Amino acid sequence: MKILVTGGAGYIGSMTTAELLAAGHQVVVLDNLYQGHRAAVPPEATFVQADLADRVALARLFADHPDIDGIMHFASYTLVGESMDKPLLYLRDNLVNAANLLEYAVAAGVRRFILSSTANLFDDPARMPIDEHERIVPGSPYGESKFFIERVLAWFERIYGLRYCCLRYFNASGDTPNRGEDHDPETHLIPLVLQVALGQRPHITVFGDDYPTPDGTCVRDYIHVVDLAQAHILAMESLDQFGSQVYNLGNGSGFSVLEVIETARKVTGHPIPHVIGPRRAGDPATLVASSTTIRAKLGWQPRYPDLEAIIASAWEWHRTHPQGYAG
Repeated sequence: MKILVTGGAGYIGSMTTAELLAAGHQVVVLDNLYQGHRAAVPPEATFVQADLADRVALARLFADHPDIDGIMHFASYTLVGESMDKPLLYLRDNLVNAANLLEYAVAAGVRRFILSSTANLFDDPARMPIDEHERIVPGSPYGESKFFIERVLAWFERIYGLRYCCLRYFNASGDTPNRGEDHDPETHLIPLVLQVALGQRPHITVFGDDYPTPDGTCVRDYIHVVDLAQAHILAMESLDQFGSQVYNLGNGSGFSVLEVIETARKVTGHPIPHVIGPRRAGDPATLVASSTTIRAKLGWQPRYPDLEAIIASAWEWHRTHPQGYAG
C-alpha cells in the first residue's frame, strides 16, 4: 500500500516509516518539523514539509498523491504536562488539525486510518492492566484531545465508510541503531535518565514518591517503539478483514520510576543520582495497558518484552548519538 504518515519525522512516526518501507509499502511523510527531524526520515520515503493547519498544503498533498491507500496519524501535541498549562493547544489544535486531515482524506477517497491514541484516556481505571472495555476518563487535555479524535473517527465510519483503528498506548521507548528519541525539550523518563549517565545533566528528578505503589513512585508500562510500529502495520493491514478496531497496547507489566532508574544503572554502569521532586499535575499512580486483544486477534508479539532490553537499545543509540540528530 501507499501510506501517508503524519508526524513521520518524529520519534514513533520515523520508526514506523522505516518499518513500513521494510515491509514493502510506499510511504509519504508529512511533518512540520516542530518536534521532528528531517534526518530521521528514511531516504526511501517521500517527504513533504507542511502543517496540518495549512489547508492549502493539504489540498496540494492529496492532489500530488491521489493514490494514497491509508493514513497513519502521529502528528499532534503530545505532552501531558504542557496540556495542563496550555489546554487549547490540545483541545483545539489537535482536534482541528486531525479534522482537516480527515476532511481531505475522505474527499480523496482514503478509507483506511490508524490513529496514534493514548492510554491517558484512562485516568481512573477500575482494573489493571487496562483493557479495551475500561471506561474512558481522560487524565489531561492531551488525553481528552485523543478521545475527541476517536469520536470523530466513529462518525466518519458511520457517514463515509472510513475504516479506522485506534491504538492506545503510552511510554514508547527504546531505539534502533539508526533512529532514536530526540526531543527538545526532552520529557520522557528513559532518555532523561540516560542523559544523566552521559553526564549531560547532574541528576534525574522523580516527580513524587508518595503514590500508592510499592515504592511510592509512578508505575508505567514501557513498550519498544519498533513493537509499536509493527502494531500499526498489522492494524493497517487488518482493516479490510476486521473493519474498524480499538486496541490497547502494552507489555502487560508495569515498572516504577525507581525501577527504571535502577535498570538504567545496570545497563550503563553509571550511578545515575536521583532527587525527589513534587508530583506533576495529570500523573496517575499506575497505568499498565493490556494487549491481550491485539495479541489474540492480530497475532502481535513484542520483540522487546523486557525493560532491560528496551533500555539497552536506547543506551546504544544515545551513547553513539549524544547530541541526537544534531551530532
